[in-house]
Amino acid sequence: MNLTLKVWRQQGPSTPGRFETYEAKGVSEHISFLEMLDGVNERLLGEGKEPIAFEHDCREGICGTCSMVINGEPHGPVKGTTACQLHMRMFSDGNVITIEPWRARAFPIIKDLVVDRSAFDRIIQKGGFISANAGSAPDGNAVPIPKPDADAAFEAAACIGCGACVAACPNGSAMLFVGAKVSHLGHLPQGQPERDLRALGMVQQADAELFGNCTNHYECGEHCPKEIDVKVIAEMNRDFVRAAIRAEEPKQVAGSG
Repeated sequence: MNLTLKVWRQQGPSTPGRFETYEAKGVSEHISFLEMLDGVNERLLGEGKEPIAFEHDCREGICGTCSMVINGEPHGPVKGTTACQLHMRMFSDGNVITIEPWRARAFPIIKDLVVDRSAFDRIIQKGGFISANAGSAPDGNAVPIPKPDADAAFEAAACIGCGACVAACPNGSAMLFVGAKVSHLGHLPQGQPERDLRALGMVQQADAELFGNCTNHYECGEHCPKEIDVKVIAEMNRDFVRAAIRAEEPKQVAGSG
C-alpha cells in the first residue's frame, strides 16, 4: 500500500516545530508501524536527509517507549495496543496518517517524536522503597495474600509507564500512572509499611512536575495500552486523603492521658 505521512519535526525543545509530509510506498500490511517508519528513515538517509527521530526499545509492547500520537490517538487506533504492536493492516491504501509526539507540558519535546518522560522517573523515586527484607526468595505460600488483592495488584503492575494516559487526558493528568503505581503495592502486605508516605510523595511529586488534575474524563483508561482500570485513581485518592489526614493528626505525647 502507499501512504502519506504528516510527521511532526522539531529540532529541540526551544525551537519551533512543523509538520512535514513524506510518502511511504510499497508498505506491506504485515509489518508494524515502527517498521514502516524504519523504511521511511532508510529512504531519507539514502537521500542524504535527516531521519525522523522516534523512541523504541523492546518492540514487544513491554517497555512503553514507542510513544507517539497516530491520527489523534495515543499509540494509534487499536485499543489495548502499543505503537510497536500496531500493524499496517489496520490502515488502507491511500490513507493520510498524522504522527505527533505526546503533547503535555510535563513531557517537553526533545526532538521530533521523542519527549522527555523523566518526570515519571521522579514520581517513582518519590514512591520510596518497601521495608521487606529482600534476602532469598521466600516460599510462594509464605505470605498469604487474598486472591482479589493479588489480582488487583497484578493488574495495576501491568502499567508500562508509557505516558499515553497523559497524552490522552485533556488536562495532561498523570493520575492513571500514579494510581497504578500506588495501587500496585497498596494491595500487597509488603507495601503496607510505607503506604502513607508513598501516596503522599508520589501525588505531591506529580503536582510538582506540572501534570494536570484529573477531572474524570477517563480518556486515560480508554487509551491505555495495558487497559489499566481507572479504579486505581479512586484507590490512590483514598490512600492520599487518608495519609494526609494522618499526617495532620497531633502526635500523642508519651505518658499523656
